[in-house]
Amino acid sequence: MALALDNEHRAFQQEILSFFATEYPQDLLEKVRRGDRLTKEDHLRSQRAIQTQGWLGMGWPEAHGGPCWTELKRYLFEEALELAGAPSLIPMGLMYVAPVISEFATEEQQQRWLPDLLHSRSFWCQGYSEVESGSDLASLSMKAEREGDDYILNGHKIWTTLAQWADWIFCLVRTSRGEHKHEGISFVCVEMNSPGVTVEPIVLMNGAWELNRVVFENVRVPVANRIGEEGDGWKLANFLLANERLSYAHIGKKKKDLRNLRAAAQARGMLDDVFFQSRLAALEIRLSILETTVQRALFDNIAPSTVAALKILITECAQGIDELALALFGEQALAYPDRDRADWAAPLRVTDSQAPAWMDAYLYDRAQTIYGGTTEVQKNIIWKSLAR
Repeated sequence: MALALDNEHRAFQQEILSFFATEYPQDLLEKVRRGDRLTKEDHLRSQRAIQTQGWLGMGWPEAHGGPCWTELKRYLFEEALELAGAPSLIPMGLMYVAPVISEFATEEQQQRWLPDLLHSRSFWCQGYSEVESGSDLASLSMKAEREGDDYILNGHKIWTTLAQWADWIFCLVRTSRGEHKHEGISFVCVEMNSPGVTVEPIVLMNGAWELNRVVFENVRVPVANRIGEEGDGWKLANFLLANERLSYAHIGKKKKDLRNLRAAAQARGMLDDVFFQSRLAALEIRLSILETTVQRALFDNIAPSTVAALKILITECAQGIDELALALFGEQALAYPDRDRADWAAPLRVTDSQAPAWMDAYLYDRAQTIYGGTTEVQKNIIWKSLAR
């Protein structure tokens, strides 16, 4: 489905595409194209380049530096970024905590945190999941006990993305217990260099160090670092999730991946293979359905059951693209990082072929049916909506 854009939005779309083609750092586009691992500085350079146009705080209020875009303009920007092959924006600071700070934080907190986020002077990670509290997040047990003007934090968070790069972590912590599990949860921001904070790496099966276990041992955090009132954490967490309900769709990236896959198949003569061609066509149809549904959601509120169905479709589409790529490249895609090497951050690419990058994506995207709510949890949401 092609959006029927008016002249204003067509000009806006062209402005974004032109920026990535001419003004954005082209070496970053090349690193992404090769499948190289990106460093923290690579991501910060990308953010700073985007902010030269005033676009980085795309979901922020204008008063705090946002560009005051409509949902449609934001969608067009994200699609253009991905079609250009630029690194995806890391969402924890810019897209997750920043809207919470804008909506619920005090003026002093906003002035303290938002400018550094907008100008890439600070990097944030998200402390939500625990070993026994993933999909059932309300069962979290990490404690924050009040001691004067401080909280004392004890416990741990797991699957914490890029905690090794972070200056700050925003955490859901238990400040009390109520009749219901979601009561007594507070939203607290912690400096990662605080005494008692330890980051333990979790290396993924594609060799990337992206996830971590973050341990808190008697970490002293000022009460002034709490956003909202004590016990308001569940409300803020739901606001964060609702605010980003479609951020993981990555329509532009999927379009680019399918175009690249079709071109690679044509070069190998595989478009004459009926079985391969039917699988490719099915994925293109599935992506078209996904794109149409996401675009409709830009202009309307959608039910939680529809969000759940979208999450399943998004993950199955991404994994289907990866699986077809491996079928196309065959043994060339078997490149795998040497587990005995010390430098796990080295590029996975071992030949000039794009095949190893597809294996990298295949291994990484297996997690999509787990993070953000497992497929099983999404199906439960759909079933409950039908059972009413």
